[in-house]
Amino acid sequence: MNKSNKYSPEVRARAVRLVQEHRSEYPSLWSTIESIAPKIGCSAHTLLEWVRKHETDTGLRDGVTSEERDRIKALEREVKELRKANEILKLASAFFAQVELDRKLKS
Repeated sequence: MNKSNKYSPEVRARAVRLVQEHRSEYPSLWSTIESIAPKIGCSAHTLLEWVRKHETDTGLRDGVTSEERDRIKALEREVKELRKANEILKLASAFFAQVELDRKLKS
């Protein structure tokens, strides 16, 4: 389920910077975002997500940073692969143990 990145990182950074620079000119963050989003060509909700992500990544907002999120995803993939490998090894071990028992019984 990959999202296509319609906007380049430069456009996102510029949009977030514009929100930060003009935040004091508007009564709320949302009104700032509603004003700037059409100029960038994105929805206000999308721009709000970018702003929140930037604030989290820079430590202005609590939460998991993008770097930490990427590391967690990589670790989850690794755990999944290791579990598969363990299952394969368990099945192979059981198979060879049964073969060994059958060989001893026939002797």
